[in-house]
Amino acid sequence: MGDPGSNLRHAVPAEPSSFVGRERELARTAALLGTERLVSLVGPAGIGKTRLAARTARALVRDEGAEVVWADLASLPAPRGALAPELERRLGGRRALLVLDGCERLGERAGALAGRLLARLPQVRILATSQRTLGFHDGAEVFVGPLPLPPEPQDPASRAPARDLADGAGSGASGTAGADGCAGAAGVSGYASVRLYAQRARAADPSFELTDHNAAAVAALCRALDGIPAALELAAGRAGRYSPAEALHRLTADPLGFLAEGTGRAGGAEVLGAHRLSSPGERLLWSRLSVFAGSFDEAAVAQVCGFGELGPEDAAETLRRLAPALLAEPGEPGRYRLPLSVRAYEARRLAHAPGTEAALAERRHHERCRVIAERAAWLWRSGAQPQARALALRELPELRRAMDPLSEAGPAGALEVAVSLWFLWSACGLEEEGRRHLERALALHPEPRPARALCLAAWLAAAFGRAGAADPLLVEAWTAAVLEGEDAALAYLAHARGTAALWQDRPGEAADEFRDALGQLPPEPEFGPGREALRAALAMALAYTDPASVPLGDGDPGAPADLWARSWSDYAHAVVQRREDRPALARTRLVAALEVQLALGDRLGQALSAELLAELEAALGHYEESAKLLGAASGNRPASACTPRAERTLRARMSPEAFRAAYAEGSRSTLRELLPEL
Repeated sequence: MGDPGSNLRHAVPAEPSSFVGRERELARTAALLGTERLVSLVGPAGIGKTRLAARTARALVRDEGAEVVWADLASLPAPRGALAPELERRLGGRRALLVLDGCERLGERAGALAGRLLARLPQVRILATSQRTLGFHDGAEVFVGPLPLPPEPQDPASRAPARDLADGAGSGASGTAGADGCAGAAGVSGYASVRLYAQRARAADPSFELTDHNAAAVAALCRALDGIPAALELAAGRAGRYSPAEALHRLTADPLGFLAEGTGRAGGAEVLGAHRLSSPGERLLWSRLSVFAGSFDEAAVAQVCGFGELGPEDAAETLRRLAPALLAEPGEPGRYRLPLSVRAYEARRLAHAPGTEAALAERRHHERCRVIAERAAWLWRSGAQPQARALALRELPELRRAMDPLSEAGPAGALEVAVSLWFLWSACGLEEEGRRHLERALALHPEPRPARALCLAAWLAAAFGRAGAADPLLVEAWTAAVLEGEDAALAYLAHARGTAALWQDRPGEAADEFRDALGQLPPEPEFGPGREALRAALAMALAYTDPASVPLGDGDPGAPADLWARSWSDYAHAVVQRREDRPALARTRLVAALEVQLALGDRLGQALSAELLAELEAALGHYEESAKLLGAASGNRPASACTPRAERTLRARMSPEAFRAAYAEGSRSTLRELLPEL
């Protein structure tokens, strides 16, 4: 059966080739061992617990002359009952630090072992590493989290300043929780996940350098690998074969295939092996958790994974036991997620599960997403628009999965979720993503295609300057809406035509369309914006054609506060005040509108408000400031929109070189930077 003594060493394992980003955990662990006899390093597989334990032990040898006995439980032969007597025999009467590495291998017996050793070896301190808590009431725990991560790049293929990752520029950007639960951020030495990747990549390929060309891809790769050191080292070890962009593509397409290009621990077994140490109920939950694309909490797990032999309460209780082996969501206590590699592995297991296990888990996940999307839409309609946006963005990884037309719910289920999230696409800056979801699901939906989805697709195409794509959708959506009796869809189609006309500087035509939209919209539409948003749109058009008829109020006094509609109404009043030569009042209204538009991410609104502000600045002779505002808004306006009025003025008053320079400077700035009052 083997001798457990052969797994006990009086030497700390060899110094690792790199030790990045664990200084805080190292200091805390060493300090706790000065006051506690049992300290546990707890965290997911591959997170670096063994490496941290080795560095801590080595520091104690250096600072205290401590004797260290290292017990590698990963390779401990069965039966394991002889381990405690052997440790007692070796350590009896001695003052030592005992490192129990890999306590998850002992399951529930780990806590009993620690308790027995502490009772019988009064001069021994224990440093344990485990993927789960030991279940022993004494001692302290240090939760070891992923390495701090850089912000997610908008486009991994784009250029990005390498110094922002290497030198820690942008300190305070989102990171991941450290050992004490605090969010990590870049310091003077950069993001630890990027530093580790770069170090190991240079070891694998001495020609590797972190440059502006690959910095965004490296950042995206570190985030995709969840900041887990073992996974980062695996990816970096292939730097000689794949560029960061190629590695990211391969990882995204086939996580297991990419990470398993090797054998043993170096091939990812440590990252993927957590499920093998679990009970049957825990293994069942591991596989069901793979339906989540992002983070989850107990309520979500009970709702989605609690069925059959693992009911809702059992699922929640099992999650609590597995929590230390999961990734904690930074800044959101009680929310967890699976590492990418583990999720891919468990998804494969779920797909091959007997019976309807996989289909039922997928259906329950989709139903939860459908309810979340409807709740977010209800929050928006009831006036809680920041809360609606926050809910939708927090659950967006799950909602994206629910909008996959190839999933269990099919294209009809995907469109149902996408339509409920209309505000995320039209008012919160995610129109490109919304169009992709709608187009993919509509392409796979059998005829006849649903009016609401066609209407939303037409609205996004028309409102964001794609008239060619909008025209056939507008025709099909109108026909479907008439056949289905969808009055709200007919109203929103008129609203879409009016928005497109407004962008093309045809305010009279836009006003007619907006009046038609208000006339056809039911008192309480089941989807889409309410009457306040349509009234605000009409006010915008009237501000150019009939300023005297723009209503002074902001809508029905008894209606829920519609912040989005109010921002558009503020814009309309600013147009009127601009025409009445009251620039100070107009600026006040525009700043108020921009505060809401920036908070919600309304790109169209930001472009409109910034361009009108540019008109005000140009009228005052502030040409450079005006050009900067146009540059800052340039990324938010549809390509087919007419030339801003301010630009015509500036090109007549400024030299081409001066205009281009100011415009370019503005395009590198944000509206918040250019408008200190925001």
